[in-house]
Amino acid sequence: MTGSRVIDSASGPPPAQSVAASILDQRTAGVLLHPTSLPGLHGIGDFGADAHRFLDFLAEAGCSIWQVLPLGPTGYGDSPYQAFSAFAGNPLLISVSGTVRTWPANTVDYEHVIPYKRALLAAAFEKFKRDDAYDAFVASAAAWLPDFALFMAIKEEQGGIAWTDWPAPLAQRDPAALGEARTRLATPIARVLFEQFAFHRQFERLREAANARGIHLMGDLPIYVAHDSADVWAAPHLFDLKPDGRPRVQAGVPPDYFSATGQLWGNPIYRWDAMRAEGFPWWIARMKAALAQFDCVRLDHFRGFEAYWEVPGDAETAATGRWVKGPGRALFDALTAALGPLPLVAEDLGLITPEVKALREGMHYPGMAILQFAFGNDDSAGDFTPHNLVRDRVLYTGTHDNDTAVGWWTSTGEGDSTRTPEMVAREKAYALRYLNADGTEMHWTLIRAALATVARTCLIPMQDLLGLGSDARMNLPGRPGGNWRFRFQWDQLTPEITARLRSLVDTYDRRPTEGRT
Repeated sequence: MTGSRVIDSASGPPPAQSVAASILDQRTAGVLLHPTSLPGLHGIGDFGADAHRFLDFLAEAGCSIWQVLPLGPTGYGDSPYQAFSAFAGNPLLISVSGTVRTWPANTVDYEHVIPYKRALLAAAFEKFKRDDAYDAFVASAAAWLPDFALFMAIKEEQGGIAWTDWPAPLAQRDPAALGEARTRLATPIARVLFEQFAFHRQFERLREAANARGIHLMGDLPIYVAHDSADVWAAPHLFDLKPDGRPRVQAGVPPDYFSATGQLWGNPIYRWDAMRAEGFPWWIARMKAALAQFDCVRLDHFRGFEAYWEVPGDAETAATGRWVKGPGRALFDALTAALGPLPLVAEDLGLITPEVKALREGMHYPGMAILQFAFGNDDSAGDFTPHNLVRDRVLYTGTHDNDTAVGWWTSTGEGDSTRTPEMVAREKAYALRYLNADGTEMHWTLIRAALATVARTCLIPMQDLLGLGSDARMNLPGRPGGNWRFRFQWDQLTPEITARLRSLVDTYDRRPTEGRT
C-alpha cells in the first residue's frame, strides 16, 4: 500500500453554484444511485473515474439529475442516515490509489473495505503537503470541522465507543480535558482535516463535471442526526437528552407500509424550543452547507417538521410513540430569510395530514410519489396512481427503502409483515389492468409509466434500470444489518439500456430547456 495518493478526479476551478436554479420547475428525468454503489477497484464506489463515467452515461441517456443518499461519514450499520456528522463527508468516498485486491462484484464488504480504505488514506496523508487551498478549506469549515476532527480522534482513541461512554471530562467537554486531547491527538486530528479536505476537493470536481454536462446533483438531508455524532456531543443543549447524555426520547415512525411495529430510528429529538429561541442558526448552517454542495436537496421525513413521532428512549419498538408538534413554518421562514428560496423536495410519505400538506404547499416545495405504492390496498394508494398525479411532484418507481421493481413484482407476500398474499395478488391484478401490461419486463413497464406522467421530476433507481431483483435492494427498513451494500458493474449497463432510456426520455419530453416549465 505504499505510494498511495489521493486522486484529484478532475482539475480546474471550483464549480458554478448551479447550471439552472429552476431544475425542479422543469420536466426532467434522473437516476437514484448512491456513490458507494458505483463500480471501482477498491471494493466500494467513490468520486473517482467511475463517478465521472457515470455522468457520461447520464448525459448519453438524456438524464439531467443524479440523486445520491446522504454523504456523511457512516458509523454502526453503515447507514447514510446515521452519520458521525451532519456537515462532514464520508472518507470512504475519497478516490485513492493503492494495491488492488479482489472484491465482491455486486456488494460492498464493509467489514474488509473499511480497514483497507483507512490504510490507503493514512498512506496518502503521510505524503500530503498542505497548501493555500487546504488552509482556505479549513478556514471555511471553522464552524464545525474542529469539533468533528476532535470527536473522531477521541473516538478512535477510545476504541470506537459512543461518546456517552467516554471518560466524563471528555464526554462532558471539560475545557482542560479537551485542550489536553487536542495536544495528545494532534496527528489523528490532522489526518481527519486532510480527509475532509480531500473529500471536499474531489466532490467539487465531480459537481463541476456534472454541471458541465447539464446534470444537476440532488442531495439528501436527513431530518435527524445520529446520537453518536459530533453534532450532539458538541451542542447537547439542542437535543432532548438525559443528564448522562443519552436520549430521553428517540425518533421513529408508527406502523406503516414497511413494518407492522413501526420504525425505531434511535436518533435523538431536537429541542425545538431552544433552536427557535436562538433563531435556528444550527439549521441555517446545515442547510447552507447542503446547498453549497448540491443543486437541489431532498428533505427527508418532511412530515416530522409539522409533527413528529416521539418514542421513549428505552422503547424496543416504535409502536408506543406519540405525535408531538414540530417547528412548522417558523423553521422554513427562518431558512428562507437567511438563504433565499430553497430548491427543496419534501419527502412527504407516510401518514400525511392536512397540516403537513398545507405546510409543504405553503412553502411551494414539490412532494414525492412512489409508483410501487399506486396499486396497493391502503387509502393513500390513489394519491400515487398516474392519473391522480400533479406536476408539483417528484415521482419514483421506488426509493432506497423499497424493494426493487422486479423484487416488488415477483414477491408473493409470504413473510411480509404488512401485506398478505391475497393483498399482493389483488395489487398485481390491478397493476396489470391499469398499466395494460402482461407482466413481462415489469421494470420497464413501470419506468415508462413514470416517465409518461405529468410529474415534473421522475427519478429511477439504478436497480430498476438494470432489472435487478430483491438481492440488489439497498435497504430493508427495520433490518439491523446487511443494508447499503448494493453495487453494479459496467457490463450490466448495456448500450441497449442506455438507448432505451434515452428514447423514453425523449418520447416524454424530459430534456429540460432553460425557462421552460
